[in-house]
Amino acid sequence: MKAVILAAGEGVRCRPLTATRSKVMLPVANKPILEHVIDSLAKNDIKDIIIVVGYERERIMNYFEDGINFGVNIIYVHQKAQLGTAHAIKQVAELMEQDDKEFMVLNGDNVIEPRTIKDLIDKHSGNATILTTKREHISRYGVIIASGKKVTKIIEKPTIELSHLINTGIYIFDQNIFDIIEHTPISQLGEYAITDTIQKMIENDMEVDHVVTRSLWRDAVYAWDLLKDNSVILGRSENYKIEGTVEEGAVIHGNVSIGSNTIIRSGSYIVGPAIIGENCEIAPNVVILPSTTIGNNVSIESFTQIQNSIIMNNTRIRSHGSISNSVIGLNNLIGPYFVAEDRENVKIEMEEEIHVAEKVGALTGDDITIGHRVLVKAGSMISHNCQIESGKTISRVLPENSIVV
Repeated sequence: MKAVILAAGEGVRCRPLTATRSKVMLPVANKPILEHVIDSLAKNDIKDIIIVVGYERERIMNYFEDGINFGVNIIYVHQKAQLGTAHAIKQVAELMEQDDKEFMVLNGDNVIEPRTIKDLIDKHSGNATILTTKREHISRYGVIIASGKKVTKIIEKPTIELSHLINTGIYIFDQNIFDIIEHTPISQLGEYAITDTIQKMIENDMEVDHVVTRSLWRDAVYAWDLLKDNSVILGRSENYKIEGTVEEGAVIHGNVSIGSNTIIRSGSYIVGPAIIGENCEIAPNVVILPSTTIGNNVSIESFTQIQNSIIMNNTRIRSHGSISNSVIGLNNLIGPYFVAEDRENVKIEMEEEIHVAEKVGALTGDDITIGHRVLVKAGSMISHNCQIESGKTISRVLPENSIVV
């Protein structure tokens, strides 16, 4: 069976992190989300993969190349205009051979595990099968109405509770889907949605079933959702290993991975689950607490504490900092006495709507320079290529290329 991974979208709601990369390349447990998807497919012996790319496609293609280093074979298809999920799937029709009687479709920006895929493979049937899962809150998902295994309707983002079965966006289709897509009209939102195509299949009395999974499926809708995804994956991982150097006097508790050429200096205190990448230097008296991932080529100076955070590659954090429940982008230079304040139930405005983050600190893009004694208020977002002078307090969204003096 071939797999088609949809990875063309931008992920606007994950700004500022997606200003310079697509959502599928955001790191969870020090790997892009898309890598978790590919790994889950490979472990189910699905090795032939077509990735539909669009926004910032070069980053995806340069990272995964032909897939050989990930145990799979990858072909890329460029969706030049993001006209919806059905339009994306239609792009791969010419790559399907006659023997490909059915194929799997997945989103590249959902965190899953191998068992998630297996649940669908084991029980799929009919012209189409939708992998569903149960959620208490359904308003931001597509909801499945079903009679037993048979799907009778899909309702996008309902305002009232009709069902707790939600659509994960993972499907198995037979090749009839391409013809149905061709005859499905554009939606009111101006795109060709695969859910509209599936609804048309139902109306044409084609067999559309669903399979419920209780395995891992997480959707990082907003940037702060990555923190929960990161924590969940770290808690489930069993592949922890220490390849770097841990000096005598450094204390490590729990499951901690330390990459090659990384040095943990004496006096540091690290509590897992946590991952520290390659070529890092953790200075004396640094404290790293659970659910933290630190990328490659990162240096952290003395008396800095980090907890439940994602620190991306090539970042330097000076001494006496405090970073909690935060996502820090690539190539950042953060001065001493930096504080990322965190709070619970933080109200954040995005797309003219107010959203509530369960617990969040700072969210930063890439290539940011921050001076001495800077405080970032909880839920504040700093876009890429900003410069903040010493002694400032950031309490709002900073747009790209901002200079705060």
